[in-house]
Amino acid sequence: MWITLYITLYLFFNFISATSILRTGTCQLQGRFKLNGMYQDGDVILGGLFHIHFFTVFPELSFKTEPEPPYCEKFSMENFQQAQTMAFAVNEINKNPNLLPNITLGYHLYDNCVIMGIAFRAAISLASGTEESFSSLNCTGPPPVIGIVGDPSSTPSIAISNMLGLFRVPLVSHYATCSCLSDRKKYPSFFRTIPSDAFQVQAMVQILRHFGWTWVGLVYSDDDYGINAAQSFKQEMQKFGHCVAFSEIGPNDNNHRDIQRITRVIQASTARVVVLFPTASFLIPLMDEVVLQNITERQWIASEAWSTSHVYHTPRFLPFLGGTIGIAIRRGEIKGLHDFLLRLRPINDQRNNIVRIFWENMFRCSFGNGGDRVIDGEQVKRVCTGQEDLSTTNTAYTDVSGLRAGYNVYKAVYALAHALHDLMQCEEGSGPFSGNRCGDIINLKPWQLVHYLQKVNFTTGFGDHVSFDKNGDALPIYDVLNWQPSSDGSIRIYTVGVVNKGAATEVVLTLDEDAIYWNFNTKKPPRSVCSESCPPGTRQAQRKGLPVCCFDCLPCRDGEISNTTDAIECTVCPDEFWSNPDKDKCVPKEVEFLSYNDPLGISLTTASLIGTCFCALVIVIFSLHRNTPIVRANNSELSFLLLLSLKMCFLCVLLFIGRPQLWTCQLRHAVFGISFVLSISSILVKTVVVIAVFKASRPEGKGAMKWFGAVQQRCTVLILTALQVVICAVWLSTASPTPHKNNQYIRSKIVYECAIGSVAGFSMLLGYIGMLAAVSFLLAFLARNLPDNFNEAKFITFSMLIFCAVWISFVPAYVSSPGKYAVAVEIFAILASSFGLLVSIFAPKCYIILLHPEKNTKNAIMGRETK
Repeated sequence: MWITLYITLYLFFNFISATSILRTGTCQLQGRFKLNGMYQDGDVILGGLFHIHFFTVFPELSFKTEPEPPYCEKFSMENFQQAQTMAFAVNEINKNPNLLPNITLGYHLYDNCVIMGIAFRAAISLASGTEESFSSLNCTGPPPVIGIVGDPSSTPSIAISNMLGLFRVPLVSHYATCSCLSDRKKYPSFFRTIPSDAFQVQAMVQILRHFGWTWVGLVYSDDDYGINAAQSFKQEMQKFGHCVAFSEIGPNDNNHRDIQRITRVIQASTARVVVLFPTASFLIPLMDEVVLQNITERQWIASEAWSTSHVYHTPRFLPFLGGTIGIAIRRGEIKGLHDFLLRLRPINDQRNNIVRIFWENMFRCSFGNGGDRVIDGEQVKRVCTGQEDLSTTNTAYTDVSGLRAGYNVYKAVYALAHALHDLMQCEEGSGPFSGNRCGDIINLKPWQLVHYLQKVNFTTGFGDHVSFDKNGDALPIYDVLNWQPSSDGSIRIYTVGVVNKGAATEVVLTLDEDAIYWNFNTKKPPRSVCSESCPPGTRQAQRKGLPVCCFDCLPCRDGEISNTTDAIECTVCPDEFWSNPDKDKCVPKEVEFLSYNDPLGISLTTASLIGTCFCALVIVIFSLHRNTPIVRANNSELSFLLLLSLKMCFLCVLLFIGRPQLWTCQLRHAVFGISFVLSISSILVKTVVVIAVFKASRPEGKGAMKWFGAVQQRCTVLILTALQVVICAVWLSTASPTPHKNNQYIRSKIVYECAIGSVAGFSMLLGYIGMLAAVSFLLAFLARNLPDNFNEAKFITFSMLIFCAVWISFVPAYVSSPGKYAVAVEIFAILASSFGLLVSIFAPKCYIILLHPEKNTKNAIMGRETK
């Protein structure tokens, strides 16, 4: 019942309050947050959120009275400098006649104390205003702030953007890096002048690729920053085929055993490069353990979270962290900022109370009664006068040599100013809004400024280009830092390169390698690979169960090459090419044929010429003794014809030697076939003559020679030879032999040979020779027992036996011989059979003519008959 009564009374009084407001037409501020801030009035106000204090202390809750507001501790001189940089940028714009003429900018800055609750309260105060009453209920005039610079942290930026995005109030952060804020659907009015974590990872991987570091260790903190960055890093490494040797997550409670375990993993790993995405609370004990374990010869890659931290720049860390390469926000120079910072003076205005807090922390004094102020645990007894000299101090506040976050604040303020300037330059009737209307500075809507902020495009006095992409991200750019030893033994940071990415380009890394300090004995970049690169001529073979960076190098097979480093597969050479000995390029295959320069070719040519000379010699001998009985016996004309055909057999061998050409391919088998048929037909006729003479010597066969005289003998040889000529003519006219490059015999060589064209034609040629040889052999064998004076058949039998044996063995030898050796086998068969015929038939006659001329008489021959 009491609860119902309380609710009824509450609603009643609210109704009365609302009625009075409607009646008076004035909105009253219902409450005010107690926040530390800075304020400067102007026609248009810019808001700002900064980490000026590091910690927040909440009072105890009694649940009896309204709780006291939380208060902040641990003043940051560096972050207060960032807030003052915003004030400086506003004043510089107000003095610039070319930017926002006739408009005076003001600012209202708050300290968020690195906590979500206070940051959210500050954002609400900026968006709704802090005036006690508001009488314009039709919402005319500019909003309390047209845009906000900040928040520096990602998590508060997400929360604030979710709220202010409903009203399209632009929020331009200078330090929030979460890639999730690039989602335009969720955060339509969020912009930033710092690259997102996604680009930071890309920049770091680009450095690893530049130095060929494919095998790296990864250590990260157990928070959103570390986990998300590590996940993106692994994905980016995998995209380029690089590998993470180990991945260690730091303990939340900084447990000493866990930190020792991580350092042992770093020391045991073969990876010489270690990438860190830590928080300060985790990195400090980790580096202390690195020093304790004496872990040297490591190349540390620092994320932007610690690459500029001065905590590790002492001589104690130099042997271990010297040479560290880090990614940092782009450093800039702002002319006049240093003098502006020194001109700051405290005033007695609650809206500028943060300046008084700064003054008390800088000079260790108090504006109240002495002794009532505690700064960093120290009781302050001195009273501030407000006339202390800032030029005598040396703190992060007055140090403008490394402006990074402050430079981003400077760009954020100018981005809002340029957007507002572009809005004011709009000509009515050609505006971008509905009905071609322009934005009105008198009745400005935040969403109108978002439109122009998306299109902002200018260059700072330092020369940096500022614009935003479709997601509200600035064109990403990072400085590459290198930790180098200074003269006093400490560490000093040097900028050695830049990483940036244009609107439509990939990540571009520019490095001054000569300016980099390498903390290694070699003074050169270390090698950090699981397996050394495979040189050209080899390919990678993945090691089972290990990452893709761990492999063995196997040489390419014959006929395959790899002409690049770390080839995954070897490439097969084209048909007419073969791999060189190093297997790194394809070279034309060696063309193989039986040449005159080849030892085998020289030997066969010599044998051919010797055989030709022997034939010529026998012809000369027979010509000189042509009237002797032994020459005239058994038709000397056939003997000369046989010698001439044998000479052609020896000479046709020369057509088989040398580079195959069309005419040699066509002639070699034709000349060979016709020459041998001429030889065998002559021998056949001689055998028939021997038999005919024997029969004519008997009474019953006296007329035998009448039917096989000289004319018949010539006609028989001519007809038998003509048949072979016909066979050759048909063969050459239908399927002529042609030169052919054969890759089948030997893969590494091209065998240049004569393709026979028609197997049937070649078979008929050889078959016809074989048939004549078989008939000759059979007749000679049958006539071997004739009387001595007629028994030339014995020598013919022996010659035919040699001829048939050679050509029978030729077939399997020819088929099984590769390349030029097949040609050599055919030549050998021609030479062997030709020498067999020459020696078997004519050697006995030359023996008698030259060595026993007394037997070369008719009486001697007849004597043999009598005997």
